[in-house]
This record gives sequence, C-alpha cells and structure tokens, in this order.
Amino acid sequence: MKKINAFMIAVLVAGAATAQTNWSIDKAHSNIGFSVAHMVVSETTGNFKDFDAKVVSTADDFAGATVEFSAKTASVFTDNEKRDGHLKSDDFFNAEKFPELKFTGTLVKDGGKYVLKGNLTMRDVTKPATFEVTYGGRVKAFGGEKAGFKIKGKVNRKEFGLKFDKALEGGGLIVGDEVEINVKVEINKQA
Repeated sequence: MKKINAFMIAVLVAGAATAQTNWSIDKAHSNIGFSVAHMVVSETTGNFKDFDAKVVSTADDFAGATVEFSAKTASVFTDNEKRDGHLKSDDFFNAEKFPELKFTGTLVKDGGKYVLKGNLTMRDVTKPATFEVTYGGRVKAFGGEKAGFKIKGKVNRKEFGLKFDKALEGGGLIVGDEVEINVKVEINKQA
C-alpha cells in the first residue's frame, strides 16, 4: 500500500511540474516596434497597431515556453499616412495579399539569458529567426498575474520579399535592408 501511495504522489508531483499555463498578450501595455535606416543618415520607426500573441509555459521562469504571434500588416503605423500606404503596397508587405505576419517559436533559457528561436513569416516567406529576450519577471496585481519581456533582434527585409530598393544619387538606399525589431510585451495569465 505504501508503494502505491508513493507512486501516486510521484505521479501527482510530476503532473503538477509539467502543468501548462496559458498567457495572453495585454495589448494596452505592449508595443510591437521596428526601426530601419532612412536615406543612410537617419532612422524611421514604426509599429503594428493590430496584433495578438499566445504563450504557453510549463515552467515558472518561462524556460521552454512556446510563443505564437501575429500582426495585421495593414495596421503598420509610422505616423505618416503616405509612408504607411507605401508600406502596405507590394513594394513592402502587400497587406491585401498577405494580411498577416507570423512568428512561432520557443523561449530558450541558457544560464541567466533568454533567446526566442523560431520561424518568422512575412509575405509568403518563412525563415528561421532568433531574438534576444530580457525577462522582466512576474507580478500579482489586480486579482491576476502578469509577466513582462523585452524582445530585440534584426531581420533582413529583402529576405522576406520586401523588395523596395531605390538608391540615392550619392549612393546608399532610401530604405535600409536591415530592420531592427524592438518589442515590449506584457502578458496576462489565463484563469
């Protein structure tokens, strides 16, 4: 009888240790931003206004958590209507034909550092992508629980079919190839 009880306790502890926790993005406290060189001498920044994300964790520190993210390409916002229209065109996102960009991946913890590894899809191109992650921690507030992250990385837009490459008279491109990703995310634990 003692062996059966010990086995049941071990099963319960193992089950509790691998229980899944679902998290959803707090859109009011998150920003999906980017910046890109403009005319060689400066940068233009922007973000996406319509996005969603889901995180599933099995560890308190989010090691091994799975991440699914999507953004509506028509929601790109750079605070300039003409530029936003150009970004939605076939030169860049082609928002009509490719309405979403997506990322699916896993949060990997190595020592005290985190890396988000997975696949990024823009237009009809999917490529591996890796981003640096700073974990801000967890907090209980307002009857729930929150966690926060900063995510940074770089992608080459041309590798994803964002093909605009008009050159300046003196050399260099109007829009740089390398896009810096700068994301600040707050997520809410689901009941």
